Amino acid sequence: MKRLVCYKLLLVLLFLIAATGKATAAPSPPSIVGLAGILMDVKTGKVLFEKNAHLKLEPASTTKIMTAIIALEKGNLSDIVTTGKEATLVDGSRIYLEEGEKLTLEQMLYGLMLNSGNDAAVAIAEHIAGSVPEFAKLMNEKAKSLGAKNTNFVNPSGLPDKNHYTTAYDLALIARYALLNHPEFKKIVSTKTYRIPWQGKEWDRTLINHNKMLWNFEGADGVKTGYTRSAGHTLVASATRNGWQLLAVVLKSQGKNIYTDAKALLEYGFNNFEKKDVIRNGEVVDKLNVKYGTPVELVTAADFSTVVEKGSSPIKIKKNIPADVKAPVVKGQVLGNLEFFQNGSKIGSIPLVAASDIPRKVFTYWWFWPSAFITLVYVPFRISVGIKRYRRHRNYKYIYSYKLTGKKKR
Repeated sequence: MKRLVCYKLLLVLLFLIAATGKATAAPSPPSIVGLAGILMDVKTGKVLFEKNAHLKLEPASTTKIMTAIIALEKGNLSDIVTTGKEATLVDGSRIYLEEGEKLTLEQMLYGLMLNSGNDAAVAIAEHIAGSVPEFAKLMNEKAKSLGAKNTNFVNPSGLPDKNHYTTAYDLALIARYALLNHPEFKKIVSTKTYRIPWQGKEWDRTLINHNKMLWNFEGADGVKTGYTRSAGHTLVASATRNGWQLLAVVLKSQGKNIYTDAKALLEYGFNNFEKKDVIRNGEVVDKLNVKYGTPVELVTAADFSTVVEKGSSPIKIKKNIPADVKAPVVKGQVLGNLEFFQNGSKIGSIPLVAASDIPRKVFTYWWFWPSAFITLVYVPFRISVGIKRYRRHRNYKYIYSYKLTGKKKR
């Protein structure tokens, strides 16, 4: 009987150990059909999943993300863009522009990003740079400045070319930049439908966003689809839940799998990770004694947020503050930093700066005491001596005059 009870207790113990191990195990990464993919936190740029993320592949119409960036940075939304002949001859998806047709740059961008208009892409390129090759130069310069080192663009539309390529990682960098820096871009890529006047027609163009994620995925708010026979299906998809935005890129997927791939990546992120706002910009974290001055408050010079696995170990903060700081101190002067660690590994840092100006106390300057001595001791002494000499001289003149004349001066 006792032996049976022991066996039962042992089985319960083994079950609890297995259950505990299962609960703390790392989340299983998703399996995607696409040849390459990546999941990135938009705010921090932290990569949460990657598969062949640096493999050079064709981006197809996800190219138009960069086209939109250049248009927004080199042009104005109210610019009038006149459609040239080359734009009307382009292959692939179009918004059916006619030669000489005039639309605002804003309308062209909606045609570019919602309906994936290749004609709109060429019209924008010619408006901004004069020609497609010159516009491609601007695209490549921007890509390199963003750290997209394995990217080369030949055209603004994404039509096939052996020299037109990118990677899932580079494309994520480009899309993240657009989402963070261009509110109008965010607005356009999250728009489901849009109407554009159609010259010579009794009805308007009604644009319907090709990105089906906007209709059937919680929090979906962008970004761009793409397809060519050689590139396969491509997708840059973003979604925001509880103020937290994730970005998924999938390249060279097949058919509807492009959406199941993107959804799997985004759900993986939202289900297994969480955003941690560790510290805010401008928070007072310490007070530092300043030699020759008064103490100064140290404040953070930036926010620090990160993304961690749910249930992971806490983030530890290390303050690095110099032992000897001399006045004067200028407001905003860097006086140290905060370093953030998790599981013994550094995950980031932010500067600590002075919250106010701290002037140097005047009596701490080398010249103060000599000046004070001269002003308070030597000068009064010399004045006193001078007054005495003057009085003696004046009395001498009175005495001398009396001796000569016998008369006292009044």
